[in-house]
Amino acid sequence: MWNQVYNPTGSAVLSTLIAAAPVVVLLGLIAFAKMQAHIAALITLVVALTVAILVFTMPASMAFEASFLGALTGLFPIGWIILNVIFLYRLTVENGSFKVLQDSIAGITPDRRLQLLLVAFAFGAFFEGAAGFGTPVAVTGAILMGLGFSPLAASGLSLIANTAPVAYGALGTPIVTLAAVTGLDAFQLGAMAGRQLPFFSLLVPFWLISAFAGWRGMMQIWPAILVCGVSFAVPQFLVSNYHGPWLVDVVAALVSMGCLVAFLKVWKPGTVWTSPALRHHDISAPDARPSSVGAAATPPRFQRHDSGEVIRAWVPWIILCVFVFVWGTQTFKDIVNPLFFPKFPIEGLHNMVQKVPPVVAKPLPEAAVFNFNFLSMTGTGIFLAAVVSGFVMGYGPGRLIRAYGETLWVVRYSLITIAAMLALGTLTRYSGVDATLGLAFAGTGVLFPFFSALLGWLGVALTGSDTASNVLFGGLQKITAEQLGLSPVLMAATNSSGGVMGKMIDAQSIVVASTATGWFGHEGEILKYVFWHSIVLACLVGGLVMLQAYVPPFTHMVVGG
Repeated sequence: MWNQVYNPTGSAVLSTLIAAAPVVVLLGLIAFAKMQAHIAALITLVVALTVAILVFTMPASMAFEASFLGALTGLFPIGWIILNVIFLYRLTVENGSFKVLQDSIAGITPDRRLQLLLVAFAFGAFFEGAAGFGTPVAVTGAILMGLGFSPLAASGLSLIANTAPVAYGALGTPIVTLAAVTGLDAFQLGAMAGRQLPFFSLLVPFWLISAFAGWRGMMQIWPAILVCGVSFAVPQFLVSNYHGPWLVDVVAALVSMGCLVAFLKVWKPGTVWTSPALRHHDISAPDARPSSVGAAATPPRFQRHDSGEVIRAWVPWIILCVFVFVWGTQTFKDIVNPLFFPKFPIEGLHNMVQKVPPVVAKPLPEAAVFNFNFLSMTGTGIFLAAVVSGFVMGYGPGRLIRAYGETLWVVRYSLITIAAMLALGTLTRYSGVDATLGLAFAGTGVLFPFFSALLGWLGVALTGSDTASNVLFGGLQKITAEQLGLSPVLMAATNSSGGVMGKMIDAQSIVVASTATGWFGHEGEILKYVFWHSIVLACLVGGLVMLQAYVPPFTHMVVGG
């Protein structure tokens, strides 16, 4: 048994700086050295192993085993999702149905800004609620590229849009997991997050369009943005506070899509935005800068199709929605998991690493088990949806097999990157490196509500998952809140609410975005674009939590305190 050490140098400042070294190296290599993501991830993994073994005194065998467990987790379920989404996308492009789908979306509105609201925000939120784990960015990034958006716009804006729904992703998995980790009530935690995130569900659509089209471009369509945001935020609040955390995103996304499409039947923007590039400097589309976005702008042309063609084009994506939703339900999991669900304890690591106070209330051994729930993995549902869709579109078995091999070759570097990133995140968790960073936030005293949100943000940025961040820091949030006389429910929920803003900068999500848009090797540009958005939005969450912790009437919004 090895006990984690959170201050190995005897100096909290020095230990924190050393713990931050892998993160700094990763960001530096990707964003500034412009190194390919899979190479940067492997180099950073070596740095993290060195820090864990030589500074934090983790036994070398345990460090390598933790990395191995993380790599497996990266491939299943994350890589498995990405591979199969891209497989489906490539099939629809090859047979021409994706072009019809593009035209059908453009038929709803030719305005690029409104397409963003429909696809990146509302449609993406549905996939977040049903599946999570990178699925929404993979799907919406591919669709936006198909609609003609520049690679940086398609990837960066998909990441920004996939924020407010994350806490309730995969049918409420982050909140349910947070409840299991902290011992707090899942309904109260979901309700508390539901009194924080609706503010940002209203804000993010405005933020998204402003990031794409600038302030003036955003103000030109503010009524549609308001309809989209309000019709998502209100159901998000109502479902989370009066039903529970499970169907929040699914209901809110469907209501938002329905309301926005209905609104666009009676309202049209005075100015049609035709440019597919970001309003400001877009390195991915140097010749696509908006040259005419005023009243004289010409809408992009699209071909009209009969209703039968449009329905056939949407069938693969409808099949995907059905499969993903069914695979996300607990009822389905209860049926298939008993059929095949092998669990592989990692010998030499399982229950051999022990968390110790102050990160946890009492010493707690860390389980290290690879759960190969292959039948109930979201990626398996997506794979079956792609195969069924392939047959519906007229593909034969031979062509499907060849197409799958081609897809595997296309995403090979992305799979390596995801495996290395999850190996890095898992290593930092078992070595206690991430807890050292977390304790630095927990020592902020009266300002802790603000930094509580940033702690959640850090957890997602490190692990790539709001669920994993809640496992990592949920207990620490609860313990610190009790020590400071704050509401444990408020602080624990804040870990999840703040964490959603870290989703857009975690390396896993950025690799998913670059893969979905085919913009390989440009992860650094994507990171630099979304980074400041992530920081500012996380700080805004922290500001709201400070009000909820100390300032009436915001304090009345706190539940379970």
